[in-house]
Amino acid sequence: MFNNKSILITGGTGSFGNEFVKKIISKYKKINKLIIFSRDELKQYEMAKKFSEKKYKFLRYFLGDIRDKERVANALNGVDYVIHAAALKQVPTAEYNPFEYIKTNIIGAQNLIECCMEKNIKKLVALSTDKASAPINLYGATKLCSDKLFVAANNVKGIEGTAFSVLRYGNVLGSRGSIVDVLKKNISKNTFEITDSEMTRFNITLSESVDHVLWSLKNSPGGDILVPKLKSYKVIDLIKSFNPKLKLKTIGIRPGEKIHEEMITESDSLNTIELKKYYVILPNTFSEDKIYKTREFYKKKFKAKNIKKGFSYSSKNNKDFLSINELKSFFI
Repeated sequence: MFNNKSILITGGTGSFGNEFVKKIISKYKKINKLIIFSRDELKQYEMAKKFSEKKYKFLRYFLGDIRDKERVANALNGVDYVIHAAALKQVPTAEYNPFEYIKTNIIGAQNLIECCMEKNIKKLVALSTDKASAPINLYGATKLCSDKLFVAANNVKGIEGTAFSVLRYGNVLGSRGSIVDVLKKNISKNTFEITDSEMTRFNITLSESVDHVLWSLKNSPGGDILVPKLKSYKVIDLIKSFNPKLKLKTIGIRPGEKIHEEMITESDSLNTIELKKYYVILPNTFSEDKIYKTREFYKKKFKAKNIKKGFSYSSKNNKDFLSINELKSFFI
């Protein structure tokens, strides 16, 4: 589906963007353009040294901010598919600078939606987070609002308009700023600070996140929130896998932090169906006929089934946990 097509990724100089470009250049040889849209010129410079436009003729680096609607529109000229990865993400920083997060994560999302409609983009997949499910922090609230904007955009797109989908997943171990990154940077220290000894998290690798985006681009009809089935891990086990001799200092929960992560709430489960490798939250803002058609699409194509009433999907009640030996692989 990507032959002779153009793809734009917002926030393209982040960990996901780098992994996405690496996979695309090895897997798809006939792409027309792959546009890296981001606001950080240093990261673009560093990324261009790794993936140069001279070597990869279809690559383009486009400096801009999703807060700037006119710049977003210019970047989307001739684009077929969009992956929306741009966001402000640090939970404690969001609590202190709330409106900056609103401007990027909410207003920026709406700018992108309107520009995609104007430019007749075929499909957009927006990356979300477990923190958007029953949010207790500002970052999660902005991402929930963003998710609802993308889902609701399908109500006004028209028959041939852009299909908007959301992909929601958990922590990416090994990405910049993750706990693996922090542990590696503090390798010489004997003490490590933790917020709560009971804490659990979902896990997904960068490579897996790219695969899920590509699956969504190829298969999602639009209006749904796709939740991949992931493994969980105990934060204590992760630290032990890195260095079992580390002394742990409990400092308490940070502002807006959760002990366990939840990607599907009991309320969401009323509109959720299950595939082999995914859960799909169906849009509750669609007409009954449109919800029925989306449900039937997944049932016919992927043998989707309904889930039990009262179901929730959290890192605590997950049936599949990573062992200490499995977690060691993230430090090799």
